[in-house]
Parts: sequence; C-alpha cells; structure tokens
Amino acid sequence: MAEIINMPRLSDTMEEGTVATWLKKVGDKIEEGDILAEIETDKATMEFESFNEGTLLYIGVEEGGTAKVDTLLAIIGEAGEDISAHLNAVETTPTVANNSTENKTETTNKNAVTPQELPEGVIVVTMPRLSDTMEEGTVASWLKQVGDTVEEGDILAEIETDKATMEFESFNEGTLLYIGISEGESAKVDALLAIIGPAGTDVSTISKNFKLNDSAQTKETVSKNEASVSNTEMKSHTKQEISNATGTNTNKRLFISPLAKKIAEEKGININQIQGSGENGRIIKRDLENLNATTSAAGMTTAKFVPTGQENFDEVKHSQMRKVIAKRLGESKFTAPHYYLNVEFDMENAIAFRKQFNSIPDTKISYNDMIVKACALALKQHPQVNSRWYDDKMQLNNHVHIGVAVAVEDGLVVPVVRFANEQNLPQIGAAVKDYAIRSRNRKLTPQEMEGSTFTISNLGMFGIESFTSIINQPNSAILSVGAIVQKPVVKEGKLVVGNTMKLTLACDHRTVDGATGSLFLQTLKGYIENPITMLV
Repeated sequence: MAEIINMPRLSDTMEEGTVATWLKKVGDKIEEGDILAEIETDKATMEFESFNEGTLLYIGVEEGGTAKVDTLLAIIGEAGEDISAHLNAVETTPTVANNSTENKTETTNKNAVTPQELPEGVIVVTMPRLSDTMEEGTVASWLKQVGDTVEEGDILAEIETDKATMEFESFNEGTLLYIGISEGESAKVDALLAIIGPAGTDVSTISKNFKLNDSAQTKETVSKNEASVSNTEMKSHTKQEISNATGTNTNKRLFISPLAKKIAEEKGININQIQGSGENGRIIKRDLENLNATTSAAGMTTAKFVPTGQENFDEVKHSQMRKVIAKRLGESKFTAPHYYLNVEFDMENAIAFRKQFNSIPDTKISYNDMIVKACALALKQHPQVNSRWYDDKMQLNNHVHIGVAVAVEDGLVVPVVRFANEQNLPQIGAAVKDYAIRSRNRKLTPQEMEGSTFTISNLGMFGIESFTSIINQPNSAILSVGAIVQKPVVKEGKLVVGNTMKLTLACDHRTVDGATGSLFLQTLKGYIENPITMLV
C-alpha cells in the first residue's frame, strides 16, 4: 500500500525545507534506512532517510524546490500501484511545490513547464535564491546575450540580492535562447531568468507558459534603446536628447560592471562615451575614477539645470538590500516590544589600556574591538540577553556570535564574529577589519552574515554621542555605541576633566526584562571601565 512521505521537520525552528539533492529517482527500489534526499533546513543540509520500503512512485518537490513542513515530498508503494487517489487528495490541500513565494498555496506551479514538456536538450533557468533572505533579485548585468554559446561554468549574469551582487554561473551548456529579465529589472525567486538549449530551438511557448512578475512583464514594453540607458539617464533626458548629445547609436550593447554603473549614475557620467578597459570592452571602476564628476569623457556637461523655483526630483530605484532592510526592520520594530536602557561609562582606564596594548609591535586594537570582547564576556553571564523568542519557548544561546553593523553604500550589513568570547582582542580586531573592507566591496558571503545572537552598532566614529537602534531579529537586544567625549565630571567630590561614552541597550521586552538588561549593563561596565579584567 502506498505511503505518503511528507517534508520532515529536521530542526526545531524549521518551517520549510529545500530539496538540495534527490539520491533516488522515480522507479528506484527503496529499502528502510536508504537516504532518499538531502534537505536544506534553516540551519544545515541534512540527509533524510526512508522509514519505509517499496518503490519510489512519485516525487512532489523537485531539486531546488521548497515545501512547508508536513506537505507532500514523495510517495512510496508497490511498483505499478495506482496513486491517483493520493495525488487528488493532495491537490485539495495547500502545499508548496517549489520555492516561489507567489505559489505558496498551490501544490504545483500550473504555469510552469515540467521537464516532460520541454524539448530535448532545453533547460529553463530560473532566478536563483542566492541568500537565505532573498525573495527577489535584480539582474545587474548580462555577461551573455541571446545567441551566445554557453559552457558549463560560464558566468551568465551578475545578480543583485539583498546582501550582495553575485556572479551567477551556468550549470548547463548550449545556446542562450531567451532572456526573461532585462538588465536593471527585478523578479521573484523562481521567475523565468533564461532558457538554454540547442541553437535554433523555438522556445516561445515555453517562455509564455511561465508567469512573470510585474517587473519582468514590463520588459516587453521597454525598447532595446531604453534598456541600454541607465534609469537615472532616462529620467534626466529623453531618448532624442541622449542620441543628439552623444552622437552614438544606443542600440550598441554596453558592458559595464554594477559598481561602475552605480558610480556613473551618481556622478552623472554618460557611459555611452566611455571606452571600457575590461574584458570584451567592459566598463569597470578604473575607467570612471579619473573622470570629472559633472562632465562626460567627450566634454559634454551632463548636469541638469532648471529654472529658479521649478520643482524637480530624482527617483532612485530600491536596491534589493534596501528592500530587505525596510522589511526586516519594519517587522522587528512592530512585532518586538522595544525598550531602551541608557548608560554612560568612564573611559579613562579604557583609553590608557588601549594605548598600552597598542604599544606592542604589530598590534592595533580599536575601542570597538574592546566593546565586542566585553559584550561577549558579559553575554556568557547573562544568557537571557543572548536569547531568541519563539511563540512557545525561549532559546537561550550558549554560544556568542556578535553581529557588527557596517554601513555600506546601499544601506547596512551585519557580518558576524563567531564565538567572540573565545577570541582575543587582536583576533577580533582582524576579523572586524576584514569584514568591514569586504562589506564595502560587497564581497561577504551569506554565511558570514548569518547566525548572530547579539548585535553592536557603533556610530562613535561619526561624532554621534548617543542614539537608539532597532533590534536585529532574531536577536533579543542590540547595543548602540556613541563617541568618547571629553567633558567635566565629578570624581571624589571634585570637578575634573574626564572622558565618557554613552551606550544604549535596546531590548525585546518579551525576552529581556528591565532588571535583566540592567544587570547585563552592570557587568559590561565592569569590563569596559576595568579592561584588564577581559584578559584574566
């Protein structure tokens, strides 16, 4: 008798899983204990073994597809057994058959083309999920165009996620037959990105059967001339003005890196006039570095002049990072009941400690490194501040992974110093410096921005004395660090010049009560005002 195999709950926080690899295929004989598939959870990729034996009759979630816990994963039974009744029953139950956020109430995507319907050798490439929080991506640039030959491992496109701009390589070979999302366009994960197959294959039916999101659909109404001009240029000039001003044919394909494109937009540089020095004439950062900010390479002024009193504005399309920041911080602010604890620490000993520590050859630590270390040690003594809230339980983390907020051009990223309590000050300093550099170059991996148990945001280097932050969920607290300020203070009844620093702890009241947060700050005060204790 056929057995329904549902998506298992492989971790306590797992709500849905992604099939990374099927180790069995339809028609294979299954023994109890055989590994059916590798399933990616919110924490790890794990092997899923069968507790039944028989023949694998049906696979409900293809490789790369996502399904909620307890929805149909597979059916095992006797060879040749009729399972139509099981499938009909499943069709009436809301499930997820793939990782498209648009189809989470359907068993399958009725608009998708199944492998059986594809012509031989044709591969449909969909928008990949390149980070754990990615819901949609923007094609920053195509490195291949329709008609090009594609080899396995070739870079198809650069895709901007909520965290970074990443190269997307092909896992297939053939000819690029169709591009579903133009440069600068956004699409949901699993939307049609491209089609690869034998040269000359008609794929018009396949492309029509995929349901595109609104952003991708608008590409049908954008001419090739408009697609080759940046969004900022299109808002500042008409197509005729661009053609007249540059004297160039805008139908000519331009290759430009995402960073160079962003610099050009910010400086008002007409990229049609620039000869790229990169591969295939690609315009890269160094081609723009020495250009005047308001004049193009041809000497044409691109600054926009308007009559006095005339209203005007510029529109800036949301980056994926900005969209996710808005969504996550909005959810945090309006779901977690925030409250704030303000303190002011005496920094005299910290200043002296840092000066003496940095006198060691080839050693340099910052005040921020000292705060990271002090917080890590304090969190070990106050695990409730190092916790996570669930509807039915609280998770008290025994490990300390501290997220360090880093400002980047598009917003904010939070790389994570893992096991910070076990690292010494120079190790923390080296890690934070490396993360900061790679954050600004958008070279961090998604794994380096996951798993924080507590977050620190420091604006002291900008001269900000005090501020409050929004909790970086699923953390229960975030520490806002201000500048060290020289001011009059009272010591032993006398008014003297001192150095102080203000800090604000934002807490989730569901997990951290006022007294708990206050005790954490007292412990932190001990480490900051007597930093030698961090070395004991």
